[in-house]
Amino acid sequence: MTNRTDIAIIGAGIAGLALALGLHKRGLNSRIYEAAPELKELGVGITILPHAMRELTTLGVGDKVAAAGVTNEVSAFFNRFGQLLYEEPRGREAGYSHPEAGIHRGRLHSILYDAAKAQLGEANILTNRRCAGLSQDADGVTLCFEETSSGARLPDVRAKLVLACDGINSAVRRQFYPGEELGFEGINTWRGVARHRPILGGHTYIRIGSIKTGKLVIYPIIDDVDGDGNQLINWTSEAPMAGRPKNDWNKPGKLEDFLPTYENWHFDWLDVPQFLSNSDVILEYPMVDRDPVRRWTFGRVTLVGDAAHAMYPRGSNGCAQALIDARVLADVLARAENPEAALRAYEDARLGPTTKIVLTNRTTPPDFINVKVEELTGDAPFDNLDRYISQSELKALSDNYKRVAGFGRQDVK
Repeated sequence: MTNRTDIAIIGAGIAGLALALGLHKRGLNSRIYEAAPELKELGVGITILPHAMRELTTLGVGDKVAAAGVTNEVSAFFNRFGQLLYEEPRGREAGYSHPEAGIHRGRLHSILYDAAKAQLGEANILTNRRCAGLSQDADGVTLCFEETSSGARLPDVRAKLVLACDGINSAVRRQFYPGEELGFEGINTWRGVARHRPILGGHTYIRIGSIKTGKLVIYPIIDDVDGDGNQLINWTSEAPMAGRPKNDWNKPGKLEDFLPTYENWHFDWLDVPQFLSNSDVILEYPMVDRDPVRRWTFGRVTLVGDAAHAMYPRGSNGCAQALIDARVLADVLARAENPEAALRAYEDARLGPTTKIVLTNRTTPPDFINVKVEELTGDAPFDNLDRYISQSELKALSDNYKRVAGFGRQDVK
């Protein structure tokens, strides 16, 4: 027996749910197939930049997302000696029409999942379905599925279009790029959350150190988490580990694997080793991306979000670009007479900009500010930073990344 649907979305992550909501808003029916046996609140923090919040607002969930997190009002860059290098206003404080916020990734996912269940109906969000292959002809695509929990073969699904939103390890992408490897350059990451008094006012996105000597990103994701005024604060450690194998994905991490990098980071505004040692959760991840490719669309199948353009988690842009993909793809499908031409139009619109971001995240991400100052000062404390580089030069580095990533203030309406 073969089941049928107009549009099959593979993956019920942020990209897949947003795409399904966008299609529904435009009067197009879709069905989501998710490999996980059930959808749970997983992960740690994620930053929603103003252009991502714009997309979520268009889907009708922007206010819920902002209320579930903590707004970022300032972005601050420090060296590994705790000295301020540069700071700038963010979100509405910087004049954007949408806020910037940190939120638990699980909360964001739940908000989108609840909206999708309400609008599409739970019958159109099928879990425990692992895509095991596909084939297509002139009239459509045949999808093969296995039950993830048992490995049992499930009935095939026949779809007019397949939109692959199944992440960095996309099974659909593997059909078209079977020998492809993830890009890993020896940098591992650990992520976690800790309860702490608000740091630097409680609305600051903080980057400390550089990828060359050890970097830490810190931002709050839940206000007054315990009724005593403490915030739940997300942190991400990035450390070069020459010769160490690639970390596993979303697995429990060990403090001793990375804490030595930060053992001397005792600042008058934060005791970093103590902060990290008080973490509620520690997870490990590899820092990986994929080389840009020249093609996402193959007949009636296309790639979306991380399946199309997985990027280093620098600059908080992966989520935003997936949400923009979803909106652009929904728009062209709603207007199209020829669905295959619509998929090509989506690719034409999105492949170039996202390729540039992937490459920029490798070379000059936002924390390039930290790298630049570290090089100029010889990785030593400074008396007067202006002797090495001006604040206007640092601002130019920050503004350049915003332009590349599409969230300069003039770009977000």
